[in-house]
Amino acid sequence: QVQLVESGGGSVQPGESLRLSCTISGSIRKYNAMGWYRQAPGKQREWLATIFSTGPSKYADAVNGRFTMYADIDMNTVYLHMNSLTPEDTAVYYCNARGDGSDYWGQGTQVTVSS
Repeated sequence: QVQLVESGGGSVQPGESLRLSCTISGSIRKYNAMGWYRQAPGKQREWLATIFSTGPSKYADAVNGRFTMYADIDMNTVYLHMNSLTPEDTAVYYCNARGDGSDYWGQGTQVTVSS
C-alpha cells in the first residue's frame, strides 16, 4: 500500500517561510510526477506545483516565484519551500503521487498564516 506522509506545517506570521516535506513509501522513482495541492476552508482543492520524473517543475500562478518544489530522490521525499506567506496561503496542504494510472494522496498538513 502506497503511503505519503506530509510534515512541516504550522502557524506562522505573514512574510515568514515554511518548508513542507512529503515522504513516500517505496521508491519515488516509480512515479511519473509528484505534486502539492492545498485546500482552504470552503474552497476546492487547488493545485500548486508538480515535479516530473522528466522535464522542469511547474507552478500555479498564485505561488510561482514564492514557492519552490524539489525532491531528494535518495530520501524518497519531496519538499515545498514557501516564502513570503500571506493569510491567503492558509490551508491544508496535500502531497500527491501519480503513477501507473493512479493517484495517491497524503493525509495533509495544516498551514496557518496570521498575525
